Amino acid sequence: MKVEFYKHSLSQTDKENCLQVLDSLFLTTGKVVEEFERKFAKFLGVKYAIGTNSCTNSLIMALKCIGVKAGDEVITSPMSFVATSNAIEQVGAKPIFVDVSDETGIIKETEIEKAITPKTKAIIPVHLYGQMCDMKKVKEIADKHKLKIIEDACHCIEGKREGYGVGELGDFACFSFYATKNLTCGEGGCVVTNNLEYANWLKKARIHGINKNAFQRHDKNDYVHYEMEFLGFKFNMNNIQASLLINQIDNLLGNLQIREAICKVYDEAFDDHPLIAIPDVKKGSRHARHIYTIWVSPVYRDEFLTELKKAGIGCAVNYRAIHLMQYYAEKYGYDYDDFPIAEAIGDSTITLPLYPSLTDNEIKYVIQKVDEIAFRLAKKYE
Repeated sequence: MKVEFYKHSLSQTDKENCLQVLDSLFLTTGKVVEEFERKFAKFLGVKYAIGTNSCTNSLIMALKCIGVKAGDEVITSPMSFVATSNAIEQVGAKPIFVDVSDETGIIKETEIEKAITPKTKAIIPVHLYGQMCDMKKVKEIADKHKLKIIEDACHCIEGKREGYGVGELGDFACFSFYATKNLTCGEGGCVVTNNLEYANWLKKARIHGINKNAFQRHDKNDYVHYEMEFLGFKFNMNNIQASLLINQIDNLLGNLQIREAICKVYDEAFDDHPLIAIPDVKKGSRHARHIYTIWVSPVYRDEFLTELKKAGIGCAVNYRAIHLMQYYAEKYGYDYDDFPIAEAIGDSTITLPLYPSLTDNEIKYVIQKVDEIAFRLAKKYE
């Protein structure tokens, strides 16, 4: 049997929406992007959403918006995709890593304060796998030290914790609509905020720092010049991307229920498994169920991945610890034992298939093969 790691859930309506844009005048940023932004902000319960071309660039803009620059420090997690820390590097600042919880893989909120120095300007908590950080604790620390919060919410559109959703307590929250995300247009992103001043700056910053984009100029009876107010970027979302996203928002919670049911089956298979561990879901959390990870022995994790692929099962590693990546290890001198929990998770984690169109037979096959491989490899290395 072949079980793909991921299959998108684009509907006929999504495709028809895209065709309408392709047959229209404006392919770039225009009314469709504005419609998506309004709808996405409403879903999240925030005031402003600014569509972009990636989460990485959303993070960069958020950092620039609050004035983070060379010589500054930003606290974040080593257990994430490299984009999180890369965004900090791109604005000339230094990522300061804090180790993670061995129960969830999420940054240890209680350790953040120990990493704060006079150079610290912001915190980027990462809502890992689909589970939110304890944002009440993060905000308490940030407010105490007058720091800004930029939530990396790539995994967590549908997430909630203790009644709070993504973007409600942070100054910004940044999202990815990459090919494997719960809300996808292949590539794309968004940054949300409740601050009008930030929102206005971000809308200009995403398109070179100019005050009127092409659609805004076209939509006037008289010819309108644009003005470049500051040095910005080319980070805008286009109407094609937005057209694929708009209808999917209506299906987010329904698809979450399907993924939750799949995860329940996985949990029942692996929760008390002698050779496999799974991350905890904290009380009071609504997990977005973006990805499903298991933790196995690092002695044979890579061999486990190969065996899964030989069995026709798509798999991935989310994630290897960032500080051990060549760039960061060479630049900052990081090594093993600097952030031991993130390292242990990075060396043991495997991500299994998780998407709404997974069939019962495919789920059973994945569980069967994971179980067989776990016992076979454990015996081999005992």
